[in-house]
Amino acid sequence: MCLEYKKSVYKDYVYMKEYNSLLGQNVLLTDCYTELLIIQRHRGQNEREKEICFRGEKFFSARDSEKYSNFTVEQFFSPDDHGLIPKAVVLQGNSGNGKSFTAQKIMLDWASSKLYADNFDFIFHLKCEDFNKISEEKSLVELLRYSQSLTPAQISQILQHSPERVLFLIDGFDELKLSQDNMSNLSLPTVQTPPSPESTLKALLSGRLQYKSSLLVTTRSTATDRLNELLKKQPQRFTEIMGFSERGVEEYFQRFFKDDQLLQTQAYELVKTNETLFTACSIPVICWIICTVFRERCKDGFDASSGLDTTTSIYVDFVSTLLEHRCQGLSQPVPSLLRSLGQLAERGMLEQQVLFDKKSVSETVSDPTNNPFLCKFLFKRKIRQETMFSFLHLSFQEFFTALYYALLNEEESQRIVRDLLQSLDSTQLEQQRNNKLYFLPVIQFLCGLSNEEVNISLVETHKLSVSPNIKAQLKEWIIFLQEGNMYLHRDMRMFILYCLYELHDEDFVKKAVEIWENIDLSGIPLRRTDCWVLQYCLQFCPHIKKLSFICCNITAEKLKILQPAVSKREELALMVENLSDDDIGVLVSAVGEGKNLSSLELQNSVMSDQGVQQVLCFLNKQKNVDEFYLTVKTITPNTAAMIIEFFQNEMILTDISVKVCGLGVKSFCSSLSVSVTDGDFRLSVEDYRGTDLDEQFDALMSFLNSVSGLKKVDLNVISLTESWAARILSLIQTCPSLQDISVEVCGLSNLNLCSSLRASVTDEDFRLDLEDASLTIFSEMDEYSSPQTEPLISEISLTCPRSETSNINWTKFTQTIYGVNISRENSPEYDRLDDLLSFLNSVPGLKKVDLNVIRLTESRAVKILSLIQTYLSLQDIRLSFGEDTRKSSEISSPQTEPLFPGISLTCPYSEISNISWATFTQIIHRLKDATEEWTDLDEQFNALLSFLSSVPGLKVVDLIVISLTESCAARILSLIQTCPSLQDISVEVCGLSNLNLCSSLRASVTDEDFRLDLGHDGWSRFSERGESSDESSVESSEISSPQTEPSLSGISFTCPYSEISNINWTTFTQIIHGIRDATEEYVL
Repeated sequence: MCLEYKKSVYKDYVYMKEYNSLLGQNVLLTDCYTELLIIQRHRGQNEREKEICFRGEKFFSARDSEKYSNFTVEQFFSPDDHGLIPKAVVLQGNSGNGKSFTAQKIMLDWASSKLYADNFDFIFHLKCEDFNKISEEKSLVELLRYSQSLTPAQISQILQHSPERVLFLIDGFDELKLSQDNMSNLSLPTVQTPPSPESTLKALLSGRLQYKSSLLVTTRSTATDRLNELLKKQPQRFTEIMGFSERGVEEYFQRFFKDDQLLQTQAYELVKTNETLFTACSIPVICWIICTVFRERCKDGFDASSGLDTTTSIYVDFVSTLLEHRCQGLSQPVPSLLRSLGQLAERGMLEQQVLFDKKSVSETVSDPTNNPFLCKFLFKRKIRQETMFSFLHLSFQEFFTALYYALLNEEESQRIVRDLLQSLDSTQLEQQRNNKLYFLPVIQFLCGLSNEEVNISLVETHKLSVSPNIKAQLKEWIIFLQEGNMYLHRDMRMFILYCLYELHDEDFVKKAVEIWENIDLSGIPLRRTDCWVLQYCLQFCPHIKKLSFICCNITAEKLKILQPAVSKREELALMVENLSDDDIGVLVSAVGEGKNLSSLELQNSVMSDQGVQQVLCFLNKQKNVDEFYLTVKTITPNTAAMIIEFFQNEMILTDISVKVCGLGVKSFCSSLSVSVTDGDFRLSVEDYRGTDLDEQFDALMSFLNSVSGLKKVDLNVISLTESWAARILSLIQTCPSLQDISVEVCGLSNLNLCSSLRASVTDEDFRLDLEDASLTIFSEMDEYSSPQTEPLISEISLTCPRSETSNINWTKFTQTIYGVNISRENSPEYDRLDDLLSFLNSVPGLKKVDLNVIRLTESRAVKILSLIQTYLSLQDIRLSFGEDTRKSSEISSPQTEPLFPGISLTCPYSEISNISWATFTQIIHRLKDATEEWTDLDEQFNALLSFLSSVPGLKVVDLIVISLTESCAARILSLIQTCPSLQDISVEVCGLSNLNLCSSLRASVTDEDFRLDLGHDGWSRFSERGESSDESSVESSEISSPQTEPSLSGISFTCPYSEISNINWTTFTQIIHGIRDATEEYVL
């Protein structure tokens, strides 16, 4: 009996009818069934909201996560986590997601002994749609007989003797018309008692009838709350059928076009180009609609490459399919149903929501539970449940909003569309400030509904028509957006192109873009959808001469879509990613020949040398190429040679750059670039992978020396030894055309001569700069920061006549620098600086020297300053020094702060031989180490003033001091009297003390007059310091108190120079000091 029943079931389910099948047209169920994504959990509100809003690859990527791990039909009756086998399984899903299709496949696989053979001997398929047609009372046996081939006696025997081996598959519970009768009021039917079909099904679900049997119930989400009230069998398992995953969509296309591989590939790739449609393909019914439309178009002789219908047309077909096959039981007429859905959709768009509460839905849509275009969800809210509704996807909400506007009466429709378009003016769209930007997809759907073919379909199918005035309004608005705005934002251009694509009006496309001279979409990541829309619109725009697609995520696949449009343009700027040897043909075909390529970039390509050669040959056929950038996995010597040779032989290019896009790959170099600027040829080769250049260094220098007319060389090296530096500098001598050579050292080693080196040549002079930036790094490392190995010189710069560079021994120079910085000699009699000074004395025509010495003793300072006396050509010597970082905290502490930070003096060059530099450095050193005891400071200060008085022809003196007392100020001013040649003396006080006479002092002399300026800004600094601290000392508060505010903050006076010898500066400074310290009563 079981085998016979299985044979009968197999015959009933082996074939299936499609929605549009004619009489006798059946297809094998196994040929078209594609596995659907099923999950075993309830989804939360946030998760549902995100899925409703996601599109394209982002939508399907979310379904590939662990949250969506597939739960197969075979697992429905497997033990749960507690080892219990469920007695009732619920399969929930939205309209068109494949619930009934899955039920049919379950029946077929069971009849074929492929499914549940160990679980059930009999499966009875109860279609709720059929039960609605039964008006008379029937027992369970009669109901089963109604749809199965068994006799009543056989069915009774099965149900009575082995009920635990029976599965009731109740398909389409949401379609069952249930009364509101309470279960307790219903009489308990038996297998023979003939109650109403409704009572029988309720008894089955509750377990009051056939409680040992198992249940599998399919339902839409809108009926789950009713099912939850009736279903009492335990244990239960909840599952949700989600439709197709991305892999499922592709497999469906493969099955549908199994006899035509080319057609299958073309259809699937075209759907992937449209993100909205591709997202909708998760719904199996939409997959079927798209494949059917595509197949019929090809049968009618349309070229497959001409593409699919518009997005709107597919949505219209989907709505028509559900209206025909899922809405027979609804009491509302179609126009009223669509209008109510549109009102709900518009409310959601205005309020920017995709989930609706039960109350708001019920106010708009009658019988929302049975509406196939809505989904219903139950969410836990603390101790209760909350019912929410949504459309199948945000795109359907946008579509129904547009449909609502289109189907209003003509006057109202025009008003709403006009108001919507006026709220989206070009200025707000450009700045993306408008709060109605989310209505842009609605406008696209309005354009699609105004499409002539779509309008005809609506009239023929549902006797619905879209006002032609809407189409006119949309066209007028699109033209208005561009008037006076030749440089429309790239995003807005794409939006307009989408609208034109949905309208599908060739003449209007030409008119709408006639003011566009070029299209620049650089920086916008183009999806496949965008490429298809561009291709469609550009075929009607031959006047557009230039296209720019830089940083647009263009792949070979997308370029193939754009090929008809790209190949017809005269000028291109193009970036293509992930190009392989197999893709070069696509590039060649798309671009063509004889073009002006302002830029061609091939990013992350995986081409071989042969592929690079093909691309170079392709470039040779162009009219002009300004820039060519190539990123590859590896650069071989052949690649480098080909590119350089091509650049030399073909003058169509001005710039070529090649880079390696990954690390750890064996490559000739990391990057190579060739360019021509203002007649100069530039070659750059870089390698960041730590390649050892020692063996090839001489060969490189020899090659550079052989380059005729070489002007500039930039090198980045891991290490720079003294011998390498000498060979690099020798290029200046052996290569007369060389004007600039620069070396950057990117590695750390105590063998490095320096961290950067630069030699430059002008018409008259040669300048060399060396810098050792590694000092700060080494000082943190014990191995290198010891005193005996700390570099002595961190920077050196020297300038000499260009004509003398051939007389300089660069080997000796680099050895000297290296020796000065790494010597371990600790003998007090040995100074590492002597060797450098000896070398500088040997440089012919030396003009300028800059030195930064880490430790500057007075003896070293004397030696360096003596260069001015012994070297007549030396015009400028600058000396700076840096303290040991390990002692910085001691230097900056208050008790050791130097009281004399700086001095500058100017005198005639002819007099420098008469100056005792040893005396000067001794005085400066003592001042630097002087304490705050004024007797000590006065002694050293008098010595400095005495030295300055002895400098013949002294012209200018600048001093920076920590403190300036009245006596010090008087002695400084006396210099004007005792030193007749002195023209300017300036003092800046950088310390805070209540003993300071002033904060600045300047005395200057002209031919006739003497001028003195004193300033005092110390009071404001004291008051700020007093306010900023909660723990101010008594002294600081006294200083900042009003009564100690200086009554005189500045003074300036001018008198004849001839009279300054008669001025008593001591009296003057005492008066100023007295006024500054006077109390308010005294001043008054």
